Amino acid sequence: MNIEQFKGLARLPKFAIPSHYDLHLKLDLSAACNFYGTVKINLSITEKTNFLVLNANQLHVHQALFTTSGNQQYCPSDVVVDDDDEVVVLVFDETLCVGEGLLGIEFSGNLNEHLKGLYRCTYVDKEVKKNMAVTQFEAAAARLCFPCWDEPSLKATFKITLDAPSELTTLSNMPIIDEKLDGHVKTVYFEETPVMSTYLVAVVVGLFDHIEDTTADGVKVRAYCPVGRSDEGKFALELTIKSLDIFTKYFSTPYPLPKLDMVAVPEFAAGAMENFGLIVYRDNEMLYSDSKSTARRKQRMSIVVAHEVAHHWFGNLVTMEWWTHLWLNEGFATWVSYMATNNLFPEWNIWTNFLRETTCGLSLDALEQSHPVEVEVHHVHGVEQVFDDIGYRKGSAIIRMLQGYLGDDIFQKSLSSYIKKYSWKNAKTEDLWRVISEESGVNINSLMDCWTKQKGYPVIYVKSKDHILEFEQSQFLSSGLHGDGEWSVPISLALGSYIKCKNFLLESKFGTVDISEYFPSSDEKLWIKVNVEQSGFYRVMYEDRLAAQLRKAVENNCLLATDKFGILDDMFALCEACKQPLSSLLLLMNAYRNEKDNMVLLKLIDVCYDVVNISTDAIPDSVNVLKELFITLLQCSAEKLGWESIPEESHLDVMLRGEVFTALATFGHDKTRREAMQRFQVLLNDKNTPILSADMRKAAYISVMRNSSTTNRNGFESMLKFYREVDAMQEKERILQSLASSPDPDIVLEVLNFLVSDEVRDQDIIYGLVGLSLESREAAWRWLRENWDRILKKYGSGMLLHFFVREIVTPLSSNEKAEEVEAFFGSHVNPAVDKILKQSIERIRIKARWIQSIKQEQSLPDLVNQLLHKE
Repeated sequence: MNIEQFKGLARLPKFAIPSHYDLHLKLDLSAACNFYGTVKINLSITEKTNFLVLNANQLHVHQALFTTSGNQQYCPSDVVVDDDDEVVVLVFDETLCVGEGLLGIEFSGNLNEHLKGLYRCTYVDKEVKKNMAVTQFEAAAARLCFPCWDEPSLKATFKITLDAPSELTTLSNMPIIDEKLDGHVKTVYFEETPVMSTYLVAVVVGLFDHIEDTTADGVKVRAYCPVGRSDEGKFALELTIKSLDIFTKYFSTPYPLPKLDMVAVPEFAAGAMENFGLIVYRDNEMLYSDSKSTARRKQRMSIVVAHEVAHHWFGNLVTMEWWTHLWLNEGFATWVSYMATNNLFPEWNIWTNFLRETTCGLSLDALEQSHPVEVEVHHVHGVEQVFDDIGYRKGSAIIRMLQGYLGDDIFQKSLSSYIKKYSWKNAKTEDLWRVISEESGVNINSLMDCWTKQKGYPVIYVKSKDHILEFEQSQFLSSGLHGDGEWSVPISLALGSYIKCKNFLLESKFGTVDISEYFPSSDEKLWIKVNVEQSGFYRVMYEDRLAAQLRKAVENNCLLATDKFGILDDMFALCEACKQPLSSLLLLMNAYRNEKDNMVLLKLIDVCYDVVNISTDAIPDSVNVLKELFITLLQCSAEKLGWESIPEESHLDVMLRGEVFTALATFGHDKTRREAMQRFQVLLNDKNTPILSADMRKAAYISVMRNSSTTNRNGFESMLKFYREVDAMQEKERILQSLASSPDPDIVLEVLNFLVSDEVRDQDIIYGLVGLSLESREAAWRWLRENWDRILKKYGSGMLLHFFVREIVTPLSSNEKAEEVEAFFGSHVNPAVDKILKQSIERIRIKARWIQSIKQEQSLPDLVNQLLHKE
């Protein structure tokens, strides 16, 4: 008998299939923070075997026993726990025959501090710090809590029992059916679940207040919040009730469980997790307050809540067969969350905001180190790295593209049929395409395989000649290299107006369209917009004359907001790939000088930041003039919005105000910085002052930190003091996002050491790292190397580690630095970040190439001056 045959397997052997788990966990939340458990698993032995192989990781297996349906008992002669492969192999001297049986295992483990599996986090009760327990099992961490067949396709039912301190709230996927008290410990029995995957099993034990409501269909919904803060759960509760109603109707399938709990926990690596019947949120993603929360937070919360609720159909009820098809969960939940949010808040113009999701997908997918939407996952060790902008953002964008191509009604009918057909089962991408093909009469496989099975996307080159539009597609890569991908591209055209539109499918490298019927006279001024409303996942590059006409259309406000957004986004990407000069991008940006649409202005601000960053290296002598130019582009909006909110103003105006003034502060606008620092002083003396609203505080914090240095520490010290004094997590988040924006690298090094101290919760490292100033990138990179072992020990190999690599490595911008990064990680190999590391290095090299291209544009400084002083 040789257990070596089970080393390095991507999937568990299929000679035993589970159907039910009876799991009893006894939690010790004292200083020991450990747990003891028993699990009884109903198995079908499908072929004779001397081994049972299941997943376990960092668990102590005390004993195991297999009992057949005929009551024969088999005790394993050996139990081998392999933490490298995350399996436990039970070796039997006698052969287990085909048939039903019950596997019982006693085990124990420690509540870890890495925010995965069954982990410990802390809360404060009457000024005393106490322990609580939370689970996070996606992607493959149920095995850190109990021995199991931890693969999404091996669905089973679960009966869960918990022993926990009597004063704490105990939550799991299903309602409580019984509770027994024994001194200070209670035993809580939960109803049996329907069939589900192990990654959706959940347990939370802590101290909470809650509020509740019931849907029209009788589903009880509860929001569990930190003690004394249940009011802050009202908005999330309302959103959940409404989202359940929207999805029940949209998918023509009722919510499948008797209750839905959501709980805000103090430490959580992701934003939220859609456990069946028990959604777990990091606290600041679920708690909302009119006075403490920003408009942007309100919008994000709406999308996040809808996303998690949507998973109860796409993900929980119908589950991907394996992690290769993760995008079926995440892409659909992302897309449908915008659909629901648009339904709830039509005044938010949320589909324009959705283009920011698309942009993230386009950006990552333009890398050689991208991957297909259907990504081959050979081992779960690297699976967390595919929870990225390809599955979520590209996935949702190609769904929107398909919906636009088929039409809303057919698409909705197809999804309802798919949910009905695969309820309580697992599905692959081709199963979805098959159902949509049947409903629509369109061969979806041939249309969509190129979008899901190959990485990348095309850029469409457009020329006009004698009323004939000529199209050519080629793979778009930010590196400027040539890819060989080819796509079936749904092309949409608006020809001088949105009344004159044309659609066709570009199924080869080249295509032509006769537009003479739309342009009977040879009017050279009429604009042509390809990819109307940016509904397709591709970029467009126009010949110079067509580009100039579009620029005029932007200036004259002839275009929809989505198209103005898309033209700017495409031009930036083409410029970064050195397919267009920076001068063309600056001329286009100048056309947005009188822009009124809030979402388009937010895009303009994003591009301003990126152009300043690259210009700091490429044209350092002109970067201050460039900042002045961008200040003039934003000043009109700043003057219109002002510092104070206006009664009855729109949600979008509130959101834009904070972004505009934060940008002005970042670009060094003196008047903004002076005003911001005065208001910050008032805030320090009165934390409830109305003079600095939640939306405007980041602008103030950035102003303070941009003015901080080792010789002028007052602002920095005040920020740290304020961080330590405030209770609201959303306030702490804003401060953390701003602390590392100081131009002084020594201050930023202090901030980095503060971020990894015990004063900052592990999960909140992500806020501090995204705010690193460009001036501090060398110091931050040196700090990362010096502290790498300490970071690994503290944050483990989960998602938080990704942020250290992405946020500290990516800002570097020379080939020499790329080689330095490769050399360092060559001797510090870590499979948990290998994909993200390669992507970050590629981004460094893309910037290095772009910098050289910009340096060759000799007329750039003159153009910047000309645009700045142009009336």
